[in-house]
Amino acid sequence: MLDPDLAQEVLRAARVHGGSFAELFVEERSSVSIRLDDGKIEELTTGLDRGAGVRVARGTSYGYAFSNRLDREALLEAAAAAVASAGRGSQGSVVDLRTVPAAVVHRAARPADAEAAGGKVAWLREVDEVARAAGGEVRQVVASYGDSLQHVLVAASDGRFTREERPRVRLVVQVVAAREGNIQTGLHGPAGLAGLEFFDEHAPAKTAEIAAKRALAMLDAVPAPAGETTVVLAPGTGGVLFHEACGHPLEADIVDKEASVYRGRIGEQVASPLVTGVDDATVPNGWGSFSFDDEGTPAQRTILFEGGVLQGWMFDRLRAEKDGVAGSGNGRRQSYAHPPIPRMTNSYILNGSSKAEDVVASTERGVYVTALGGGETNPATGDFVFGVSEGYLIERGELTKPVRGANLIGRAIDVMKAVDAVADDFDTWEGTCGKDGQGVPVGSGSPTLRIARITVGGTGA
Repeated sequence: MLDPDLAQEVLRAARVHGGSFAELFVEERSSVSIRLDDGKIEELTTGLDRGAGVRVARGTSYGYAFSNRLDREALLEAAAAAVASAGRGSQGSVVDLRTVPAAVVHRAARPADAEAAGGKVAWLREVDEVARAAGGEVRQVVASYGDSLQHVLVAASDGRFTREERPRVRLVVQVVAAREGNIQTGLHGPAGLAGLEFFDEHAPAKTAEIAAKRALAMLDAVPAPAGETTVVLAPGTGGVLFHEACGHPLEADIVDKEASVYRGRIGEQVASPLVTGVDDATVPNGWGSFSFDDEGTPAQRTILFEGGVLQGWMFDRLRAEKDGVAGSGNGRRQSYAHPPIPRMTNSYILNGSSKAEDVVASTERGVYVTALGGGETNPATGDFVFGVSEGYLIERGELTKPVRGANLIGRAIDVMKAVDAVADDFDTWEGTCGKDGQGVPVGSGSPTLRIARITVGGTGA
C-alpha cells in the first residue's frame, strides 16, 4: 500500500519537533453489505476506502491527523498537522524501518470474493424461508450479510513496520414473532475473522433457526420474578457480562483516569477462584483477533483474572510507556480516521471442570439466561444493568417456563465473587463494541457458569 521509503519520510516529518514517538497507520478496506427485509433485498452495497493517519505522541497526549489520499503531498500535510497539534520541541530521531514478522496469521481458506453477490443473496433468501417455516407466528425476518477485507500497514519511529490482511464475515438474523398483541424478537449473529468457510460451521439456515426459536419461545414467556436469586448463564452469555462489567474497567485509559473499580487492586481476589479470564487476540479466526494491533504491537494473550486474582490491565502504547510496562497489544481503532485507544479483543472466561447439565440440575430455583440484550455499566463502581432477551425459569433443577422482562442488576466484583460453578462447554458471542465514538469487532466467550446470588429485576412474583 505504501513504499517504506515514503513511510520513513513521513515519520521524519512527524518528528521534526520531537515527541516521544511518531506513527503512521495506513488502511485499505473493501467491503460488501447486503440486507434483506421481509423477503426483499433492501440494500446491496460494495465499498472501497483507503487512507492514513499520522500520530505524534508527547507523553499520553498526542496530535493526530488523517487523509483519504496516500500520495506524498497529502501524507506530509497530515504529518505537519499532527506536529502542530502535538506541540514543539527538539527534533526526534527515526529508526530505519524493519519488518516485524507475524507470529499469528489468520487466513481465509475461501476468500469472500470467491462467491458472487447472487450467491450471498441466495443465503439471505434461505434465511427468510427457514425462519418463516419455524412457525406461523413469525411476522418479520431481517437478515444482514457482510464481509470485508482490510489491509493494514503500521510504521513507527522506533523502526517497527508491520503489514497484515484481516478478512471478516458476519451474518445477523433478527426475527420478530407476534401473538395477540404480544411481540417478541430473537437475534443471532455469528461472525469470524475468516473467509466463507466460516459458514460451513455456522450455516445460514442454522442461524435463522436459532433466531426464530428465540422469538417464538418468548411468546410463551411469563413475567420474570423479581428479587435476589440464582442465575445460570448459558455458554457465551457469561462472556458478554464479563466484557461489559469487567473488561471495560480493565482498559488502561479507564484505569488512568481513576474511573475503574479495579484501580490499585492488582494481586487482590476480585472474583471467584473458579474464574480465570483472558483477553486474547491470538484466537485462530476469532472475530476480535488480528496479527498486530493498530499500533503494530504483536497480538497477545493477556491474563486478566487467574483463579479470581486480578493480574493486570489491557494497554495501548501510550499508557504502557507511561507505566513502564510492555504493551499488551490492545491499541485499536475503528479506521485510519481514528486514533488508537485501549480496547478489548476476545474477552473470555475459560472453561472450568463442571458439567453444564450438573450445574442446572443442582440449582433448586433460579433463572437460566441464554441471551442478553442491551445494558449499562459504570466502570468506576462496577455497577451494571443488563436486559435478558431470552431466559427460562429453573425449578427443581429443570428448565421450565420462559420469562420476559428480566434484568440482571449487580456490581462486577460482587457478582464475579458469587460465581460458584463453571462448566466445560465454552462458546462465543460476537459483536461490535462502542467506545469514545469508535466501534470495533470483539468476541466474548464463556462456558456455562452459575452466579449464586444476583438481583433480577422483573414484574413477576
